[in-house]
Amino acid sequence: MKAAVLYAPGQPLVIEDLRLDPPKAGEVRVRVAANGVCHSDLHVMTGDMRMPLPIVLGHEGAGLVTEVGPGVTSVREGDHVVLCFQPVCGICDACTQGRPHLCETRPKALGVLMDGTTRLHNHNQDVYHFSYTASFAEETVVPESCAIKIRADIPLDRACFVGCGVMTGVGAAINTAKVQPGSTVAVIGCGGVGLNVIQGAALAGARQIIALDLLDNKLAFAKIFGATHCVNSGYDDPLKAVLDLTHGRGVDFAFEVISTAKTIELAFRMTTRGGVCTIVGIAPESARISLNPNVFTLMEKTLKGSYYGSTRPRVDMPRLLDMYMDGKLKIDELVSRTFPLAQVNEAYAALREGGVARSVITFS
Repeated sequence: MKAAVLYAPGQPLVIEDLRLDPPKAGEVRVRVAANGVCHSDLHVMTGDMRMPLPIVLGHEGAGLVTEVGPGVTSVREGDHVVLCFQPVCGICDACTQGRPHLCETRPKALGVLMDGTTRLHNHNQDVYHFSYTASFAEETVVPESCAIKIRADIPLDRACFVGCGVMTGVGAAINTAKVQPGSTVAVIGCGGVGLNVIQGAALAGARQIIALDLLDNKLAFAKIFGATHCVNSGYDDPLKAVLDLTHGRGVDFAFEVISTAKTIELAFRMTTRGGVCTIVGIAPESARISLNPNVFTLMEKTLKGSYYGSTRPRVDMPRLLDMYMDGKLKIDELVSRTFPLAQVNEAYAALREGGVARSVITFS
């Protein structure tokens, strides 16, 4: 089967034929139908996120189950599934406390499945799996807990976005930060995840949602997803703009979805007394932030991270897709362009240029 393989940071993905082993116990084989083009894969491509190489990227996928390994009970052949990049054991402390997105049983090594080995091979060379999903491929093998069964009537080229961008953004607002009705919100970064933070804040009933970005086209997208005010930080002082819009208070909830030291510090500064600042993006490993610790004590601000929208995958992902099918969640509006797998590098060029909200790779 064909897959997009990264051999070295800074190099294009290579489309080539790989051998895929059948699923072992507790694993599921999926024929991939669609995969979102997400910035997290780009972090690996640029070297900002270190992974073993060669590796098949892709983690925002959806498809059909074609085979199940021994012991699999939650899905069967023919089921439609969204791929989840966080395995869940159900028995560790994090899982039993209702935080399965922080499951403690992930293997210590990166790029492998739960038994510490890969199912992907190029002749005699092992090829690694990105985030247990490796979904820039015609087929993939994933842990059972990473295949989330969904309704068969949901378009898979829309369902895939719930596997990462939609879940991460909406979940950051609703699950992690717990945005309150009538509150004020600022979101720095209006890419695919940032737009869904905005959407989540709107669903939670925030009365004022301020979107900040350097590109006017992304701010136009932000209005579609629920932003009440837009600030182009290339033209206007972002901190002053937010303070002016909130009568000098700052916002109750700030979200940073770019993850540079500068923008994290900016988000924290625009958070009001007693407010919550949430970091959603993935920063380069060398990034460091500098904050005055007295602000935490004297102003009772909270700085927290949000991983995967604090998701409970088997509950939240089907629920979000039900909302989409009911017309209450925007996913169609995310999709700017569609590419075949052979044009995955062109899809990432479009992402780098900032001209898309989200693109999707589709498989025939």
